[in-house]
Amino acid sequence: MDRGILLRTSLFITCYNDTLFPGTGKAVVRVLERLGHTVEFPRGQTCCGQMHYNTGYQAEAAPLLERFVTQFQDAEAVVIPSSSCVAMMRDHYPKMAARMGKPDLVTGVERLLPRVFEFSEFLTKRLGLEDVGAYYPRRVTYHASCHGLRNLSLGDGPMRLLKAVRGIELVELAGLAECCGFGGTFAVKNADVSGAMLAEKTAAVLDTKAEVCTACDNSCLMHIQGALHRQKTGVKTLHLAEILAGEEGAGS
Repeated sequence: MDRGILLRTSLFITCYNDTLFPGTGKAVVRVLERLGHTVEFPRGQTCCGQMHYNTGYQAEAAPLLERFVTQFQDAEAVVIPSSSCVAMMRDHYPKMAARMGKPDLVTGVERLLPRVFEFSEFLTKRLGLEDVGAYYPRRVTYHASCHGLRNLSLGDGPMRLLKAVRGIELVELAGLAECCGFGGTFAVKNADVSGAMLAEKTAAVLDTKAEVCTACDNSCLMHIQGALHRQKTGVKTLHLAEILAGEEGAGS
């Protein structure tokens, strides 16, 4: 197994994962440390500001941008298990910093963003890896989240990582590029449309006969898991990092 270039990485777990899915952050650490990287966790980190920004509270998002830069400005690489948060940073941080009229902050964002990576992107594009030494003996299907597919152009990177997992039976999901219907507050404000989209996505998941549906975003997976659970399907959802953290003999 090629371990790639060894780096001092910093984990930005995201407020969503920290609150609801802390196991994902732990899995990221296990994978990176298994590959030989040092992982740091700046304790002053909070939220990227996406929830505020997307719902019209852009002024409230500004201090979160400043905090992120302050917390991670010295990192060699910032690894984030959420493509929606990385998309928020790449798409909006530069213009937010410019509007705030703080030249030092603009410079700080420009210097930091090239070192910010979504988890699977870090493995495939920064380190050039596919095989990370994982073992996961389950039938699995992969859902491509909108932010990862469209904003970050992750392409088949997550699938290549999954194909290299030992013991896995990977089944392609029909309609891979179709949205699951979550979209943050979209699922609340447009519940009927969201529900219809979710029904199509879960039907596609069930058609694969997979035991587990994985993705790079726990927000999508929470939405999908809700429907799968209500239907009593027995199908589980699990973040990509938690599959890649699996090791033979470790109760995967």
